[in-house]
Amino acid sequence: MVQFTLPKNSKVKKGKAWNPPRAGAEVGRWREYRIYRFDPETGENPRVDTYWVDMKDCGPMVLDALIWIKNNIDPTLTFRRSCREGVCGSCSMNIAGTNTLACTMHADDAPSAAIAIYPLPHMPVIKDLVPDMTRFYAQLRAIEPWLKTDSPTPQKEWRQTKEDRDKLDGLYECILCACCSTACPSYWWNSERYLGPAILLQADRWIEDSRDERTGERLDELEDPFRLYRCHTILNCTKACPKGLNPAAAISSLKRKMVERAE
Repeated sequence: MVQFTLPKNSKVKKGKAWNPPRAGAEVGRWREYRIYRFDPETGENPRVDTYWVDMKDCGPMVLDALIWIKNNIDPTLTFRRSCREGVCGSCSMNIAGTNTLACTMHADDAPSAAIAIYPLPHMPVIKDLVPDMTRFYAQLRAIEPWLKTDSPTPQKEWRQTKEDRDKLDGLYECILCACCSTACPSYWWNSERYLGPAILLQADRWIEDSRDERTGERLDELEDPFRLYRCHTILNCTKACPKGLNPAAAISSLKRKMVERAE
């Protein structure tokens, strides 16, 4: 019988327990965090370290806990963060089994007392909770996410009716955190060719924009068995989006446009 195993250096090992509370510690004061650690420079296997966070000395969000750990326990812990307001998308990671933003995830919303934190799944890991998003951004560049026009540039702004502007709602709010794309099984297995939910939502945003004059060209770029059509409407993307957007609907809209122009 064929057996499949992970490469030897990919197996996650049990790591260090850093600061377990003392016996008799105040009940409910300390929160356990189990965090994925990986440093490619050491040549060691990834591991899961355990930390306890003093919730009386720490803010309520998961990002607050990560910052508290880095400042008070382990300065080598590596993660991305910036705005702390759910706007930049930097702190996207897998928390308690769900792709989300650490800055908007309340610790009390975790389904268990111990909170497990891993980098976004199915992306190469640079270090600890920092994924390598090189391919993701290359795919974004491939759809040319900017206004493309042939008409002379107006003296002021490109005007748009309120009705046309409303069509962009649910699209322009994407912060490119990649939570949806890394929750998509089709993207896991075909990320070198399938653009994924986040990038396709961005593509639909520019195709829907009435000011853009290259709709046909943009659709031509998506006319490929893999770029668009690897979506099988699993809807993991919509469930994962921390901004409440619907990438699956945007992908369906693109497919519908493909059919309409072929008629």
